[in-house]
Amino acid sequence: MGHRLSKIYTRTGDTGTTGLGDGSRVAKDDLRIQALGDIDELNAIIGVLRAQIKQSETPHQPEWEKSLSLIQHWLFDLGGEVCIPNYNLLQPVCIEFLEQEIDRMNEQLPMLKEFILPSGSLSCSYAHQARAVCRRAERSLFSVQQRDQNIQAIALQLLNRLSDWLFVASRTLQRLEGGSEVLWQKNINDII
Repeated sequence: MGHRLSKIYTRTGDTGTTGLGDGSRVAKDDLRIQALGDIDELNAIIGVLRAQIKQSETPHQPEWEKSLSLIQHWLFDLGGEVCIPNYNLLQPVCIEFLEQEIDRMNEQLPMLKEFILPSGSLSCSYAHQARAVCRRAERSLFSVQQRDQNIQAIALQLLNRLSDWLFVASRTLQRLEGGSEVLWQKNINDII
């Protein structure tokens, strides 16, 4: 592989535009750039979650490491698809993997009868934060798809399924790290 970035600053974006992978230039607030930013932020918080799981010595670390590494690579591929219109990198295997993982983790969890708050252990909380960023990235990508019609269906499926995976992962992490879920209380003001 050759050198990807020989110079970090180019000055070409100083006037509020940025280049896409196909060579075209768009405004930095273009819907496609906003979606790229949300996907990048999601990938970054997944990296934080990955580091936290490793640092906290969460049980089953090799499985978490494998899953989170795959997810980060798929998000990078997704960014490539968004950056280069009509370019396809994602494959159905990513959706199949996430669904299998969701089913596997969910088998070990009690049925959810109440809403849970995005709280708990640090790993659990990072998974909840990643889920919220994932939903924003999904909304951003949907806006691009509605405008351009050149986002493949699997891209939106990946983000939709990943947000589900992150929700189930947050519940699983909370239990693996010895905690219980923080339940929403309907009439919390009655306690005051």
